[in-house]
Amino acid sequence: MPIPPAYALVATDLDGTLLRRDDTVSPRTRAALALAARAGARHLVVTGRPVPGIRRLLAELDYRGPAVCGQGTQLYDAGSGRIVRAVTLDREAADTALGKIEAQVGPVHAAVDQDGAEGRTLIEPGYLMPHPTLPAQRTRHRDELWSDPVIKVLIRHPELTDDALAEAARTAVGDLASVTLSGPGTVELQPYGVDKGSGLASAAEFLGVDAGTAIAFGDMPNDLPMFRAAGYGVAMANAHPDLRAAADEVTSSNEGDGVAEVLERVFGRAGAGPGGGPAGQGTARRA
Repeated sequence: MPIPPAYALVATDLDGTLLRRDDTVSPRTRAALALAARAGARHLVVTGRPVPGIRRLLAELDYRGPAVCGQGTQLYDAGSGRIVRAVTLDREAADTALGKIEAQVGPVHAAVDQDGAEGRTLIEPGYLMPHPTLPAQRTRHRDELWSDPVIKVLIRHPELTDDALAEAARTAVGDLASVTLSGPGTVELQPYGVDKGSGLASAAEFLGVDAGTAIAFGDMPNDLPMFRAAGYGVAMANAHPDLRAAADEVTSSNEGDGVAEVLERVFGRAGAGPGGGPAGQGTARRA
């Protein structure tokens, strides 16, 4: 599938994709995003993080448009500082889903991301945050996780691998929730049918463009729905094997400015396509 010469949207995941290990965006990547903007493309953040976990970062990027947060459960308008669309996970269904998972794999440790621009991340005893820079509040008992509306549940298992836990959870919960693997130690449950693909579609509608005009960048299986909704999917070199197999292209790692590498090539010269040649010379890798 040839890559078109330009895109209306540049959709980027954050952790493991746009961000380096220290939660910063490199000067080269900032410059490449500016290059895309001058060509008429809009940058769209599409992240598993809830709104409170990205506001500071968006401010540092001077990002003023919509952002897809919480695995597609929230559409946040950074310009106005408000959530314009949100989908919550039924708390009774979530508690039931956890019980079904534990009946299959034994005890898990759980956390939740609450709804709202000021929503908290609550973690039950024994749960370890996979991303220590994100704030979290520890509870005394699992029942406290359901004190307020939530957008998603995060689970960890003391022995199973992330892939094994995600597969077991999908089998156990059925249509009670959607299950995704979004990062090391991060298996998540969100409202059934809600994912980064539906979030991208919602943001594209908000902006008045077609989601198929997006070039999307990601690193984990939770980015698969975004790739399916976008026109072209680019996996990072550090990406999960499932995402690399589904991508149209694999670029350098997040530490190696992989996003910038592609954007410079696509937007750097009028009519330039992959490899710096004429548009239409890209090679498809998507299955």
